Amino acid sequence: MNRKTKLFALTLAAMMTAALAGCGGTDSTAAGETGPGGEDGVFTIAYAPNESNTEAADARNGLADDLSAVLGCEVEEIQASDYNAIIEALRTGSADMAYMGSQALALGVERTDLEPIVMKAEDGDPEKAIYHSVLITSSANEDINSIEDIKGKTMAFVDPDSTSGNLVPTAEIIQAFPDEELNSDKLHTNGDFFEAVSFSGSHQAGLQAVIKGDVDVVPISDQILASEIANGNAAESDIKIIHESAAIPAEAVVVAEHVDQETRDKLVEFLTTYDNEQYFTDVIKVPGARFVACDMSDYEDIIELNKIINEF
Repeated sequence: MNRKTKLFALTLAAMMTAALAGCGGTDSTAAGETGPGGEDGVFTIAYAPNESNTEAADARNGLADDLSAVLGCEVEEIQASDYNAIIEALRTGSADMAYMGSQALALGVERTDLEPIVMKAEDGDPEKAIYHSVLITSSANEDINSIEDIKGKTMAFVDPDSTSGNLVPTAEIIQAFPDEELNSDKLHTNGDFFEAVSFSGSHQAGLQAVIKGDVDVVPISDQILASEIANGNAAESDIKIIHESAAIPAEAVVVAEHVDQETRDKLVEFLTTYDNEQYFTDVIKVPGARFVACDMSDYEDIIELNKIINEF
């Protein structure tokens, strides 16, 4: 079974029993008429809060400068408040390219014809273009040692559109409690399953909340957790992992519908050969990672899982 078909096979089985030329512009502009810079001469990349912190600013700026030389136009970054805002920016032409998780991608394809062009992969190996969602609690919390112990506790998911911070842990919790008749609404309503439930806004904020004891349990990307520990923002001894999910397809760089094919080809060539280690360490959060080419088929399982969860 290859990577595409095996991702989330167990989860799915359980759950089922804006310039047209690339750099700006508008939907009314014919493809290729305005050139790589679009009508405003600017190609815009949207980042979510996880990738928009000040620590990553220099690395993001470096990629923007390098890409500007390739496209022959100005490249700017915008920080979106959440994944929903990114999708809207892509739909309306306020952004041309974005880096997002697979659930945001699954939601995005319902609203606009975005396309994934590359995905992150550890060591640049396509077979390693995966990660996991882990549930963590404070190491001082002696009452929670497995996923079966989280009922009645306080939980902070990351963001409604986060793959490893909401979609996947929601699915995994539903599977772990088959007798509870759970659905997404129950898991996100105070007092139904959790004593209290909220959204932290970012993986990093959730991690700090559980360390401080403000919340009992949070989900977090295993790669972001490793990055936070490596950067000294948390100690491994501060937390304990009580559950690890099945493999998740890695985050993707996506382009908006209005980006023309010539620009898409340039982007794929640039990104799959990009080797700025600072960018992959500070922005992508996986030292040694690189981008590998991908397409929509890499995300079919997550798109299906998103539909199943939202049907409950």
